[in-house]
Amino acid sequence: MAMTATTPVLTDSKTLNEVVNCLTENIPIPTQGKCEQKNIFEILIRAATQRDSIENTSKVLKNVPTSNDIRYHLEKYSDLNSLESDLNTALSLSLTRWYSKSPMQNCYRF
Repeated sequence: MAMTATTPVLTDSKTLNEVVNCLTENIPIPTQGKCEQKNIFEILIRAATQRDSIENTSKVLKNVPTSNDIRYHLEKYSDLNSLESDLNTALSLSLTRWYSKSPMQNCYRF
């Protein structure tokens, strides 16, 4: 399948790690066993960027929690509006940290 400009993808490993670390630091998901918080976010990000389901994504990847395990942990969040707000805050804080590290590198002349 050829990638197009409209195909969502997050393939850069550094960017993916930044997003996963940001979410892991700011959105606590109590986990147990082999279902680690980092794995949950990696699967959710891949499913979202590939416009795929959690179930299919967990089937395609090897050595990851099942879709039922992931859903079990996500169901712990009953207030999705609060979760969405927390996610937006976490991502905006991460962007602020990134931009404040090297302000001169983020200025461009056109």
